[in-house]
Formats: sequence, C-alpha cells, structure tokens
Amino acid sequence: MAEGIRRLPSLNGLRVFEVVTRHLNFRLAAEEIGVTQGAVAQQIRGLEAELGLKLFDRLPRTLALTEAGQSYVTNIRRAFELIFEATETLKPEPLRLTISVTPTFASKWLIPRLPDFTATHSNIDLRILASDRIANFQTDAVDLAVRHGRPPFGPNLNAELLFDHVIIAVGSPLLVEKLGRPSQDGNFARYPLLHDGHDFWPQFLELVFPATPLTGAKNIRFNQTSLAIEAAIAGQGLALTSTFFVEDDLAAGRLVRVLPTELTVGTDFYVVSPRRPRHPASVAAVRSWLAHQTSGNRPG
Repeated sequence: MAEGIRRLPSLNGLRVFEVVTRHLNFRLAAEEIGVTQGAVAQQIRGLEAELGLKLFDRLPRTLALTEAGQSYVTNIRRAFELIFEATETLKPEPLRLTISVTPTFASKWLIPRLPDFTATHSNIDLRILASDRIANFQTDAVDLAVRHGRPPFGPNLNAELLFDHVIIAVGSPLLVEKLGRPSQDGNFARYPLLHDGHDFWPQFLELVFPATPLTGAKNIRFNQTSLAIEAAIAGQGLALTSTFFVEDDLAAGRLVRVLPTELTVGTDFYVVSPRRPRHPASVAAVRSWLAHQTSGNRPG
C-alpha cells in the first residue's frame, strides 16, 4: 500500500506565513487577507509552535525573517506555485485561433460579421492579424489565413475556395446623379478614378471601351482597396473592388454599380490552413463558420 501524505503544517498558517513574508508587517498582511491583525499574529505563533522554529524576529516597527524563515518561504512559495499549476491544468484549455487576413478583408468583410461569430463561438479566443504581408504559419503562429491567389499555396497546406474574385466598378449614387451615368456617351471621362495597389483599371477599361480605351478626369491612388472604397462612398470617384467587399454598401445604398462589366482576373480568395493544425477544433469551427457566411454568395 502506498504511503499516505505525511502530516503537514496548517495550510492556512502557511498561506498567512507567505503573505507576511512579503509585507513584513502583520497589519498589512491582515489587510491583504481580510482578517484582523490579531488573527494573523495568532496564525504565525501557531505555525512557529508547530514547527518548533522561530520564523520572524519581532522588531520595533517591522518584522525580519530569520534564517530558517528565509529558507522555508522559498520552498513554500515553490509549493504554492505547484498547487496553482496543478489546478490550472484541470481547467479546460480555451480555444484560441489566429487568422491572417488583408486589412481590406478585415475591415470590409470580417469585422462587420464578428458579432455573429462571437455569438456562435463564444468559446474561441480569436486573434486577427491584418497585414498585406503573407504570414508564415510557423514563425507567425498563424492557424488560418484568407489568401488571394491560386492554389497550391504550399506543401502541407489545405486550401478551400472562399470567394470568386470578380471585379466591379462602384460609385456614390450622389456622384452619379451629379455627373450622369458613366455608361452614357461622354460621361465616363468626367469621373475621377480611384486606384488601389492592384491597379485593375487598365484591364477593366479595355473591356468597357475595347475600341478606344478612356481614362478618367483624374487619378487618385491608394495602397489599400478599403481606402479606395471609402473614397468612393464619399463621392470622390469610381472604385474597382471585389463584389463581396461592397455587398453591404450596395445593399445599404451607399454605393451603386456604375457599369455592368465584370472583370475576372484568374485569382480568387481561399481559406488556407496547415493539414495538421495546432488547434484543430478551433480551425474546423472557423472554417465552418466562414463557409456558412459565404454560402449565399456563390452561384447556385
């Protein structure tokens, strides 16, 4: 039969002892624990009597640890840390996930839908890494990414189509009312063109005006698609964007499609994750949520 746990000093006395060693003052220790100063002093006297050792020297205005007390508290703190760690391991590990997306995807699509995500997956601690730089799944501790391109994206990675990349031209309804429909003769040249880092306008204009490609009245350039979209909403010109980035703005009437032309560029948006993810439950839950959010946007 295994030997039982040997008799230990009072755990409450040990706890009080550890607190007193940090303050070296019975009154301050009593305030931290929430008991009277006399109760603290009694616990320390009882512990010293049980051990048969003096743990503190009582000085006029403070306390001082004896050599025995100093040695003892080091081990007692280590023991309390072990108890804390053992208790923590009993608690269920929170589900964490880091998702890497572009700033435009974050601001124009993901963030508006986060309330739904947190309502349905309150147990997942989601970290959003928004950057144009392609994150590394290992060195950046990324679990899931939304990437624009064409698979394969790399060895040992799974990729699922999220959105087809279809480019449309949009503008403010107020600007269209002011300058006239861009599709009508002579009107398009009156519009400023809002460019982003992808610069799809030359390809788009070749489709719209194949015989004599036109340009806008002026060109304004941004490094982020989201900035070009916001400028379009503010009536500063026409922007090109993926359809799903502006579906909410189109539905709310902040933007309108100004031309029927659509440009497909041969690269789409994919959800990418390692085949052996660090947090498989979290990755599976988020992939499922993303698929549910986009299912209504794919052609039937």
